Amino acid sequence: MPTSASTAPSPVSRRSALRLLGAAVAVASAATVGLAVPAHAADATRRPGPGAGPRVESLIAKLTLDEKITLLHGADDPRGLGQAGYVPGVARLGIPELRLADGPAGVRVKKPATALPAPVLLAATFDPSLARAYGEVIGREGRALGQDVLLSPMCNLIRTPYAGRNFETFGEDPLLGADMVAEEIRGIQGEGLIATVKHFALNNQEKDRDTINVVADEQTMHETELRAFEAAVAAGAGSVMGAYNKVNGTFACESKELLTDILRDRWGFDGWVMTDWFAAHSTVAAITAGLDMEMPGGLHFGDALKKAVRDGSVPESAVDRSVRRLLSVLERFGLLDGSAGARPERDAAAGARTALEIAKAGATLLHNRRSTLPLQGRAARSIAVIGPTGKQPFVSGGGSAHVVPDSAGTPLDAIRDRAGRGAQVSYALGEDIYGKPIPKGELGPGFDAEGQGVAPGATWTYDGTLDASAAGEWTFVIHYSGERPKVFLDGEELFPVAAGVGEFFAGGLVNAAPDGLTVRRKTLEVARGVRKLKITAKGGDEGQIFRLRCVTPATRAQDVTEAVRAARRAYSVVLFAYEDATEGQDRTTLALPGHQEALIRAVTAVNPRTTVVLNTSSATSMPWLARTGAVLQMYYPGQEGAEATAAVLFGDSDPGGRLTQTFPVDDATHPTAGDPVRYPGVEGTQEYTEGVHVGYRWYAAQRERPLFPFGHGLSYTSFRYSDLSVRPDGDGGGLAVSFTVRNTGRRTGVDIPQVYVGPSPELRVEQAELALAGYRRLTLRAGERRRVTVKVARRSLSSWDMKRHDWVLGTGRRLVQVGASAGAPRLSSVVRVGR
Repeated sequence: MPTSASTAPSPVSRRSALRLLGAAVAVASAATVGLAVPAHAADATRRPGPGAGPRVESLIAKLTLDEKITLLHGADDPRGLGQAGYVPGVARLGIPELRLADGPAGVRVKKPATALPAPVLLAATFDPSLARAYGEVIGREGRALGQDVLLSPMCNLIRTPYAGRNFETFGEDPLLGADMVAEEIRGIQGEGLIATVKHFALNNQEKDRDTINVVADEQTMHETELRAFEAAVAAGAGSVMGAYNKVNGTFACESKELLTDILRDRWGFDGWVMTDWFAAHSTVAAITAGLDMEMPGGLHFGDALKKAVRDGSVPESAVDRSVRRLLSVLERFGLLDGSAGARPERDAAAGARTALEIAKAGATLLHNRRSTLPLQGRAARSIAVIGPTGKQPFVSGGGSAHVVPDSAGTPLDAIRDRAGRGAQVSYALGEDIYGKPIPKGELGPGFDAEGQGVAPGATWTYDGTLDASAAGEWTFVIHYSGERPKVFLDGEELFPVAAGVGEFFAGGLVNAAPDGLTVRRKTLEVARGVRKLKITAKGGDEGQIFRLRCVTPATRAQDVTEAVRAARRAYSVVLFAYEDATEGQDRTTLALPGHQEALIRAVTAVNPRTTVVLNTSSATSMPWLARTGAVLQMYYPGQEGAEATAAVLFGDSDPGGRLTQTFPVDDATHPTAGDPVRYPGVEGTQEYTEGVHVGYRWYAAQRERPLFPFGHGLSYTSFRYSDLSVRPDGDGGGLAVSFTVRNTGRRTGVDIPQVYVGPSPELRVEQAELALAGYRRLTLRAGERRRVTVKVARRSLSSWDMKRHDWVLGTGRRLVQVGASAGAPRLSSVVRVGR
């Protein structure tokens, strides 16, 4: 409609424009009313953006070589907001400084931020619209907290259940990861914060991540790991972070195949590529391959780059190219002309609401025998809560994904509040993670093990004894406020400082006591009798306090005894079990750590109405499963995890999550089990010999039965599928899969029907026995029936042909299945896929 001069619209900020554009894209791609549509609903191709605008070219012409190089590496932040990285701007030309914050589950800076559920829980919702909402919270808070670039999301596939960062990513399926990462990026960038998709590529383990050479063929890369990165580029990600590892013999951050041939030439990426922290290994090779920025410093892209330009080994045009990529993104986000607008205020309440909604939506009920859940009637009025994470909130995992929230309630308090007045809710520790005070009679004089103070500038020493009252497994736990005290038992240092950056990766739960003191622990066999104990502690500038505690066979037995007593007295039990994963190290087993399995066996032996709530990062083995009443997977549920857990336990919210990774029976039956070449690698090389059979695809190919299949999750109601119809979807080579879902139970519930396709008989390339091709999250009232159509894109029916170096449609008769998981098909049909 024409607008008169007197009613001219007010200027729209760049941030608002980005949000409106993102919303328009979502609406335009919607296939069903009221639902955000996953990327699989249509094949969206990424067209390269236009060349750099005149403003960018003008700036490049005015920049000196030193100024250009300053923009291509990190530096120390003069303000120090606690973020991970900083790039100085060029004030004389109006190029702003950049602050780059970690953020897989919230903005990680000094100030509090919304601690969202771990991305693996987000993915369990199978709801891309929630991924967008997740990104919007992070995007707004990142801007509000003074940040310009988010070092997230992570979209590496879960390839091995041991990988320490599995909780930071979305799962084992390429399609689901692509859908979630694309919408999260749209959410982040719609708020004006630049997203960085990471870690490009094949960074699927933490063990030897700095040096491991990952060997994978073209088809494996494109059909598994790279699909989500391609979707991130199509969604407009401003930045890409290169991985630590090598790919086919070349470090990822200097791989022309990855950074130029695939990322830019094939996918049309027009942003900039930065290293992971300290992942640069060269100057000439890296910038020539397509790397643009070294973080967090300038060892290779500082003076070394200037020298390379001066001596002719790097043309200045290569530096200009990298600067152009960076400045083009800044211009796109309104950071060069001020159109980004003022930074918003942080809306903590809105962030909390989103965190709660996602935590409830991703809660995954794995097992529910004899309707143990939801807690109703007597079961809701007499409850024993057991386990350390029942009283200590487990908000987030360790490493760069750890976020400090404004506050986080405890599950025990949430359960008591929900149970209400008159209910009996008791608590027992069961498994001690912080240690018990050492009896004074077991220590020599001069040491207050429960609160030894050290004055500023002073050094305190203790050269005495510890009288070990019993032989067996002891865990020593030190809590300290300053520099870590050195503690030696019979000459062995108990808490040595980890090499390199290992000190920064100590878990999201067990590395800090409830009162904020830093915690480290050491488990070892101790012989009975008097042991030599030596301690040296420094006060530093501000002084410090520390305490030394332990878990002994006697205290461990007492904790279990008290838990069993509480379980006997209560009608129902909610037992919280944990596993504390972190960046920087992989798990060594699927079993729960410590003595939690023994605790579960002891408790379920006296009370079969036991629900085990898992605060774990990834797949867990469950030799105790048959003895439990229910198992609820909550992962790391964020700051609202306690309230979300209580809501699901009591049935206020249907458990709407589904597994995004297969849970193996044990350590011997999963895709990388028993094959060190696959994991963790042999002599520095790891091979993806499973090919396209990642995750549930491997189980299908091997006819191996998992503990719980990909896509599994129970509801408090039941659903029936019927009337399957499969037809070609237009001329694009895709399919339209229609079926009816009916809620056959007595309450409202969530269902996530999943569409899987079988291999093409006409392709002569390796293919999966079944592959996820679409899904739909539904909420249906009791008795409600809904006709659903899931669009299967051409890409989901195609395979990568290594001879053609391109996608080829899998024609011929294809099996199409609709089911509640990869292991539970309910409807099937065969359809002919044409060219």
